[in-house]
Amino acid sequence: MTAARVQWRQVGVIAEKEFRDRIRNRWVLAVAVLFTAFALAIAYLGAAQQGSVGFRGIDVTIAGLVSLVIYLVPLIALLLGYDAIVGERDKGSLELLLTMPITRLELVIGKFSGLAAALAFSTLAGFGLAGVLLSYQIGLAALLHYAVFMVSALLLGLSFLSLAMLVSVLAGNRMRASGVAIGLWFFFVLVYDLLLLGFLVVTEGKYDLGFFPLLLMLNPADIFRILNVFWLEDVRQLYGLATVFPAVLANVWILGAAMALWIAAPLAFAIWRFR
Repeated sequence: MTAARVQWRQVGVIAEKEFRDRIRNRWVLAVAVLFTAFALAIAYLGAAQQGSVGFRGIDVTIAGLVSLVIYLVPLIALLLGYDAIVGERDKGSLELLLTMPITRLELVIGKFSGLAAALAFSTLAGFGLAGVLLSYQIGLAALLHYAVFMVSALLLGLSFLSLAMLVSVLAGNRMRASGVAIGLWFFFVLVYDLLLLGFLVVTEGKYDLGFFPLLLMLNPADIFRILNVFWLEDVRQLYGLATVFPAVLANVWILGAAMALWIAAPLAFAIWRFR
């Protein structure tokens, strides 16, 4: 596999078609509106249980949004990409596509690029509109903090979209692909942290947990959580991350590189298997 063999014009055509299809069915636009509504609701109503309403600061808003994003964005990304390849195979259109002057490599990259553009549009437009509406109440530093949150949310989505592409290549049909995609969501979002917590409780601290931060890095949802809450003092204590995750690893570049690996590795494996 060499970059010289990739005709990027062909990749662009496939990506544009995939993006237009997702925009045309308005599913992406609905997700963007949903993100804006949730962001504003959490910003102004997040403290309603404590008997007060109103905007309490960008840090509190981001802390509330982190939990929302961890549940919603991976699910949306998996549903967006699980049938990208296997769906074409089930419809019988994959063979027709491959008779055209495009390679399998260009097809996978084009599909992923188009879906990534759709996911980026819904994530950045949705949370970005909320940021614009909140901007008159916050300063430049808070806006930059919010921008980091939006970019990290997009990286989280791309990592699960990459996993979805891998599932779509490996699965025998759409039904199996959808089942595996939902299973991945349950594992990474709901089960993985419970397993780690159970291990801590069962072992009662008898074993050296020096490897525990690396276990957290094996889950893109945990990387996203650490990236957004570790450097907020009040939130860090609330999550208890300071006791299990060393500050030296909580570097934005290290965590960003780990997230980039989560995007590149499944996609590279999907390309290798599809060829």
